[in-house]
Amino acid sequence: MTAPTELRVAKDRRRLTVTFPGREPVALEAELLRVLSPSAEVQGHSPEQRVTVGGKRAVAISRIDPVGNYAVRITFDDGHDTGLYTWTYLDTLGREQAERWQAYLDELAQKGLSRDAPGQQGRSP
Repeated sequence: MTAPTELRVAKDRRRLTVTFPGREPVALEAELLRVLSPSAEVQGHSPEQRVTVGGKRAVAISRIDPVGNYAVRITFDDGHDTGLYTWTYLDTLGREQAERWQAYLDELAQKGLSRDAPGQQGRSP
């Protein structure tokens, strides 16, 4: 996968816009990137170990650091920084965003979890 021509974090730090050569930019919400982090902490070492992460509606991107020529490490304001977002993974998230988001919402509902952090219900957009 070719590297993006641009990675742009929104002023409010809640969205990352990724542009691949010859394609339209895709906006990925910080919450989506955080809850679908490719880290072992979230994904586990097998599908059975994958964790459904709730309470991240208000999460923001603190920083993005390049990792070689193939990925970026995204640090979130909740301290999570162990996922390496490869160009292929960012491309996949962009193409499958709607389906993956709905699957995440369904998992939250099944497990009785909320997008809001405890004590934050109704305060975040």
